[in-house]
Amino acid sequence: MNRISMVAVLIAGVMPFTVGCATKKYTREQAAPIINKTNELDDLTAKNSRDIKDTDRRAQSGIADAQAKATTADQHAVQAGQQADAANKNATQVNGQVASLAGTVENLDNYKPVAESSVHFGFDKADLTKKAKDALDQLGGQFSSTKHFIIEVEGSTDSTGDADYNYQLSKRRADAVIQYLADKYQIPAHKIYLIGLGKDKPVEKNATSEGRAKNRRVDVRLMTNTGDQQQNASANTPQGGK
Repeated sequence: MNRISMVAVLIAGVMPFTVGCATKKYTREQAAPIINKTNELDDLTAKNSRDIKDTDRRAQSGIADAQAKATTADQHAVQAGQQADAANKNATQVNGQVASLAGTVENLDNYKPVAESSVHFGFDKADLTKKAKDALDQLGGQFSSTKHFIIEVEGSTDSTGDADYNYQLSKRRADAVIQYLADKYQIPAHKIYLIGLGKDKPVEKNATSEGRAKNRRVDVRLMTNTGDQQQNASANTPQGGK
């Protein structure tokens, strides 16, 4: 075999290996972008899945929060309704008491005192002493046995000091008496008439310390119209005879 023939045989033997390597390289170069794209799609799918779960979680949390707020709003609405009902009942009671008070005022001249008491106070004081409470308790013992009664409370002071201040002081003294009677004997407010007279109705002259002490007082009168009603009923009852 000559030299030219040997070279031809060698070239023919090497060519399959060269072509094979070139084919594998080409395949890798063509497949690499596809693999990368697939990986990107996997990552994107995983991200979308996480986003969907996160959105669902937030949505569920928002729904739960909205439901909680709606429940709270319903509870507040129920409470408001109950408070409105209570306010309406109180208003009805007050209106009834006002009507009763108006009727009482119109017939005030028909009320006559059945018992009365006076309690005294220290200088520039409006608190009840033990002696004052004892006097009020003696009067309070008659409340349960007296029908259709009202209580008249007059507060007074001596002439010492400013007139406007004395009016306020006389009212505070009367308020102390009213509070005591209301707390201990459950006297409703519409049965009590408060009058703050200041220094305008002295029982003694203010020229002496003894007189001023007697003027620092609250007069309490238990009044009723039952006696007049009974007299009128008796007068209107036909008299029979044998």
